[in-house]
Formats: sequence, structure tokens, C-alpha cells
Amino acid sequence: MASPTYQPRVNTSGNGWRNPPLGGDAGGRRLSHQPRPDEDQSGPTGPKPRPGYGLRGPRRSPHVLTAESLASLTLPVGDDGVIIGIDPQNQPAVLSLLRPAPMEIALVGSMWMAQVLALRTVAIGARVAVETARPQAWGQMAQAAGGGQQCVSVHDVRQIAPQGPSVSSPVLVVRDMGARPPRNQLAPSPWQSVLTVLPFLGPRSPQMLGRADVVGLQRLSPEEADVVTRIMRLPEQVGAVLPTLSDNAMLWCSRDGHQFVMTQPTEAETNLLGGPRRMD
Repeated sequence: MASPTYQPRVNTSGNGWRNPPLGGDAGGRRLSHQPRPDEDQSGPTGPKPRPGYGLRGPRRSPHVLTAESLASLTLPVGDDGVIIGIDPQNQPAVLSLLRPAPMEIALVGSMWMAQVLALRTVAIGARVAVETARPQAWGQMAQAAGGGQQCVSVHDVRQIAPQGPSVSSPVLVVRDMGARPPRNQLAPSPWQSVLTVLPFLGPRSPQMLGRADVVGLQRLSPEEADVVTRIMRLPEQVGAVLPTLSDNAMLWCSRDGHQFVMTQPTEAETNLLGGPRRMD
């Protein structure tokens, strides 16, 4: 707390804990909070400062609103989640990866795209647990994420333990085990999302895509595009675009719709992971 700008006056009439009563005249003496007669006068450069109060401010009525005006107040709030890129209108595309209910995401694409999503999930304060058959490929990213804090943990296949997600510590579980991943051993939990990375469509992929809440698709072969178009009930013109996507373009689908997104890596992401790619 700042020191007072005036010399405090010693209270000799009290006992050290209480000031003289505000309504009394304190034995004929002037109360300490009242200005001296010469302090109320204005000098040649304007009003003099009042001890402990500074210069006099403007004497205006406070800004108030009537009860009828409260309804006109608005607070614009955007979507919350991970910024995964920009949409065709060059607007930020946000994916809500962490929710109060369990969530399953299927990503048919590269480990590069999965690692970008993992880094950006850490950036919003979540933890990431990776169950993978290639732990060395995830090790460098795990060490670099979180600025020295262990925000990303890497586990061998079937060696991942319950993560204890909560509203204050949500978790994204990344499963990177090829086109035929084993069954997930973790029970569904609130504030825990599971992202399964598929390099290409395998025998079990149609079932996985069908039960996923969100599906992300990088460039596919024409045959894979036909399968995905049928499973996800996409318009034919949308499915026809999938074999032509660039390395940093994706189609994100859900039961409510679909959206093309271009993921633009930051300089830090490029230095750590390299440039966008479809296959690792």
C-alpha cells in the first residue's frame, strides 16, 4: 500500500485504536479530515490539493442505466475450443475438443496433423496422453510441449493408465496405432476426449467413423472417398473434393454438418514438426 502524501497527525485524545467521534468538536479542535481555511483557497495555478485526496475531480453525475436499458447490453462471446485453422471465408475455425461428456474423434490423416492438434490442445491448458506404437516419434514433441512442464505423456500400446480427467484438468487421449488399433482400454469419462489416428481406412474404419462424434479427413484415395461419402452421408460434390485436398487441408464432419478447414502451422510448430504432410 502506498505511503500517505501528508504528514499524519498524532491523536492524543484517543487510546491509539479509535479516532475522535465524527459528530463531536473534539474539544474545539479542527477534525483531522477537514481542510484548513487556507487549503480551500485556489492558488494562481488552480485549486490546491487537499491532503490525502489529491486534486478535486470533475463534479458530474455518475453514469447509470435504467432498468429498461439493461436488456440492450450484450457481450459477444465466440466459440471455445482449439483453433484448427481457417475456413473458406478466411475466418478462424474452432473445434471443441474437450466437453463435459465423453467424446470420440477419428482422424484419417497424418501424425503431423495429430501432433499439431495435440500441441494446440496443450496451449489451452489441457493434458495430452498419447498411446502409440511409435513412441520415439512422439517423444520430441512431448518434451517440447508445455515449456518444461509435463503436459504430454507418451505410453506404449496397452500401457496407458486412467488419466483422472476433471473440469479443471481435461485430457485428450491420442491413440496412434495404425489402421487397426486395438480396443480402447480407458473407460469413457467426462472431460476426456479420445482422438484415434488412422493413416488410411482399414477393415474396422467404417465402424469407427460411424460411432465417432467428429471425423477429420485429410486427402483420401478415390476409393476411400467413396466409402467415407457413404458412411458420413456427405454430398457427392464434397466427397469428390477429398482426393484433391492439399497437405494442410481437411474436411471436418459431424452429425450436424461438415466444414473444410486449412490448417496453417505457426513458426514454432514448423520448427518442431516440419511442414504439413499427408503421410509420415
